[in-house]
Amino acid sequence: MKRLKLTLILLLGIGVYNGYAQAPLTLKEALKFALQNNQQLAKTKLDEEMGKFKTQEVRSQALPQVNGNGNYTDNLQLAKSILPGDAIGKPGENIVIGFGVKYGASIGAELNQQIYNQSVFTGLKAAKAGEEYYKLATQQSTEDVIYNVTQLYYQLLITQENLKSLDSNILKLTDLVTVTKSQYDNGLAKKIDLDRIKVNLTNYQTQRVQTLNQYTMQVNNLKKIMGMPLQSAFVIPPSSLKDIESSAAAVLQYDDANMEERTELKLLRKQEELQLFQKKAYQAENYPSLSLFGRYSYSGMSNQWMFAKDPVNSTLWYGTSAIGLSLKIPIFDGFGRRSKVSQADVTLRQLKHTMEDTKLALNTQYENAKLTIRTNITAIHSQKENMELANEVYYSTQNNYRLGLASLTDLLNAETSLADAQNAYNAALLQYRLAELDIIKSKGNLRDLLN
Repeated sequence: MKRLKLTLILLLGIGVYNGYAQAPLTLKEALKFALQNNQQLAKTKLDEEMGKFKTQEVRSQALPQVNGNGNYTDNLQLAKSILPGDAIGKPGENIVIGFGVKYGASIGAELNQQIYNQSVFTGLKAAKAGEEYYKLATQQSTEDVIYNVTQLYYQLLITQENLKSLDSNILKLTDLVTVTKSQYDNGLAKKIDLDRIKVNLTNYQTQRVQTLNQYTMQVNNLKKIMGMPLQSAFVIPPSSLKDIESSAAAVLQYDDANMEERTELKLLRKQEELQLFQKKAYQAENYPSLSLFGRYSYSGMSNQWMFAKDPVNSTLWYGTSAIGLSLKIPIFDGFGRRSKVSQADVTLRQLKHTMEDTKLALNTQYENAKLTIRTNITAIHSQKENMELANEVYYSTQNNYRLGLASLTDLLNAETSLADAQNAYNAALLQYRLAELDIIKSKGNLRDLLN
């Protein structure tokens, strides 16, 4: 009965979090939730949306530009000029005469239309490429979310298995403490033997608390990436562990991955394309530009306040209009444009080195993942057999200990070997799964995890 109660308590420590029963969360459900709620992915999607507006902004430069204007002027002091008096019958004198009228007003509109401007046309192509870049950035962010969520999910799964192993070992030592205490009370065991078992039990209990804290932190990290409130609760279905064993049991054939299709390289190539457009935009500043303009204004002048109802000083209104072509020819800018083009060339060379380095890193990651998988396939099988053997040795030694045929040291050594075998087996499962995840990522198939 005591053992049953302790088993329930230990299992509740895994199955209940913060006092609330948790709902099971599969990997697919975790991924779908994350893609809908991850904050970084949401920001990237907004960048993609903003890219469309930036394209519209650049496109507007190629469309007609119409502006209205208006003004009202009170010439407090009219401009004056000096005329010789001979012109008005006053020889030898200089006459000061004011020109213009006191009040003036005008309203009008002006239209400008680019006919030829290489900078604007290049900018339109660059803006379209920018939209594609933002789409790729969203794709990259989506893949990062899938990868990170899956990685944390697998870590949680293995940590959960480690907790189960600790619980099993605690139950075994708890039983052993009960048996040894009974033997000690009857004078069949030494107190030092009982103390040694209690020390081991305390060590396992402490390790369990530390592992449970690690599990809680991993849960919180997973919730953060998923965009899930920390108050939410869930459990990882333990049956998922069998999937790892099944994958490891299969014969795996991995061909060379096509790294050119990796989103990381597509993003770099799109950056290169954008930088080429930037270089062309700098070069386009050396080209002439031609635009069409049209202007119309309606103006009025008066020596009194323009809207005074005085027929003697009525306002004179008149209209003016003009159309024409405007040509701008760059001649010399102190070699500023040439320096910009040179900087763009350097950036393009840097991008080529970055792409080569990225290809090398991706291929290295893929080859290392294949090596890890091959290594851990063997490790999983051998460690599982070793764990089963260690379990048999432990129970055999335990029976011999109870019959007085084995020493306590032999029993504790067998128990330690069993714990090490369990941890090694779980570690091999985790490393295999993480390497398999890298293989899936290298092939560009992370989205298949959603199916």
